[in-house]
Amino acid sequence: MTVPVTATGRVLLLNATHEPLAVLNGRRAVVLMLAGKAECVVARPAGEKMRSPSFVLAVPAVLRLNRFVRVPYAPAAAITRTGVLRRDRRRCAYCRAPGDTIDHVVPRSRGGAHSWENCVACCTRCNARKADRLLSELGWALTFVPESPKRIGAGRLWLSEDADPAWHPWLGTAA
Repeated sequence: MTVPVTATGRVLLLNATHEPLAVLNGRRAVVLMLAGKAECVVARPAGEKMRSPSFVLAVPAVLRLNRFVRVPYAPAAAITRTGVLRRDRRRCAYCRAPGDTIDHVVPRSRGGAHSWENCVACCTRCNARKADRLLSELGWALTFVPESPKRIGAGRLWLSEDADPAWHPWLGTAA
């Protein structure tokens, strides 16, 4: 079977109730379709198809599981460097330059917590200038209020700036 490059793209997986569950790679999505466990709700544009000698399969953008999958709880969002940079769109919270490090608004040496509300993306220049000082000591201000990232689907799926436009009916207005 010849697999086009777009088939390795990202696919939104919905529960049987049309609730967003996860984002899969294209290969896993096709395996679910071929196994009869999921059906294509929205296909990629007409030119994107997977072909074999015996059948032609539309490359999915959105899949729906045939059976309901119960997810018992929504785990808390773990704070990571990658997560903070993604939430802040890799922009410095102080000067809006490209950010490649994270900074604690209230330094940990001064009792600041390692939490979503206290960590922001920061450029190396601002991070070095700020060091372990408070914003009030420098006369600086944040360009936004840091908060825990938004999640949907009972807290199981992260929203991101790179969501496929075909997913918007299921992700709601937040996407």
